[in-house]
Parts: sequence; structure tokens; C-alpha cells
Amino acid sequence: MSENNTLLSVRDVSNVYTDRKYGLFGKIERKPVLKNVNLEIKRGEIFGLTGKSGCGKTTLARCILGLINYDGEIFISGQKQTGVSSQIQMVFQDPGASLNPAKKIGWLMEEPLHIHKKGTPSERSEEVNRILLKVGLDPSYKKRRVHELSGGQKQRICIGRALILNPLLLIADEAISSLDVSAGAQILNLFRELHQNTGLSILFISHNKDAVEYLCGRTAVMEKGMIAF
Repeated sequence: MSENNTLLSVRDVSNVYTDRKYGLFGKIERKPVLKNVNLEIKRGEIFGLTGKSGCGKTTLARCILGLINYDGEIFISGQKQTGVSSQIQMVFQDPGASLNPAKKIGWLMEEPLHIHKKGTPSERSEEVNRILLKVGLDPSYKKRRVHELSGGQKQRICIGRALILNPLLLIADEAISSLDVSAGAQILNLFRELHQNTGLSILFISHNKDAVEYLCGRTAVMEKGMIAF
């Protein structure tokens, strides 16, 4: 793999979970979660990461996102990551828990643009319309609230929120596990369409081996905090 074709490079990444038992003065327990993980994802590919629950998949995703501390190095487009970056966005397992039920969909979609101070109000509105269409929803959905949507529609909104900052890498962590079979299949097809139409790079994390095989060009299996094969 040529260096200039590498989007994400994970080098010797380890993570230790620390827990203090029996209160403030209790014994500190350290449990290794990731053990010298090495991984590379090419530009424009869908890479699958699978393994049993508790093997470290989500912990690795959180390290890549810069949400938790780790030993080792992580590079995106050759740049060493030192914290949270808008270049990497996440789609989580439970779309309902990721969306504020008190807000309308239009506000939720625009929120990342507000936070990063991108565009005028008119430009943000147009961008929301464009992204809604991209994820298979009509712009009229801006006026709806979360409770009016199905599980699959909520996940489309979460994908749209992740895409609206134009990330280099999208991480989908068990993004279909809370959906029924039909909605899950539609979301898989949406990921494939986004990849085919825009060249979006995706790290698809799932314990569902059939979904990984259907969607991903290359895969890795995690076992006990390590890449097994």
C-alpha cells in the first residue's frame, strides 16, 4: 500500500481501562483493552472491523476519534492526531439516543455547521437540504421531530449530521444493530451508495459478519484487544 494512498494509519495503539474499586481510596485496577493495534485504511475504501462484543472495537473507534487517551500513534492523511478532529465523524449504534428530541430535524442537521461557524443561515439551510437528499430523505423532514421518525429514518439523520462537515473518514459503529432487518439492509445500501457516488471512506464496525462481508472490501477481526487477522 503506497503511503500517499493511506487515509488512516493506526500504529501500535494500546489502551488501558482504569477502575478504582470500593470508592475513592480503593485499589486501582488496570485492565488492558487494546494491545499494540496496527491498522491502515486506504482512501475511498470501506474497511470492516468485526469481532465479539468486548473485544475492543468501540474502544479503538474512540481512540481514532480522539475521545480517549491511548499509547501509540494515529495519523489521518499523514497528519498525527492530537485530539478530536472534524475530519473523522461517527455514526453510533442507537440513533434515537444521538438526537435531541426537543429540537426539529432542521436544527439538528444545522447544529454541526453552527458549532464550526460554517456558512450563512441561507447557505446552511441549502446544505441541510442537499445532505437530506443525499441520505434519501426529502428536505421537508426539516420540520419534523425525532419522535415522528422510524429507526431507519433516525439513522439516516445521524448519517447526514456526520456527513455535513464533509469528513475524510466516517466511522459506523454497530450502525445497524438496533434496526430491524429491512431498515438495516437499507442503511447498508445507503453506505454503499455514498461510497460509490462520493468515494467516501468508511470504517464499518459490526459483530454482524454477513453485513461486513456484504459491504466491505477488506476486513480485520479483533480478539481480546488485538487484530487477529
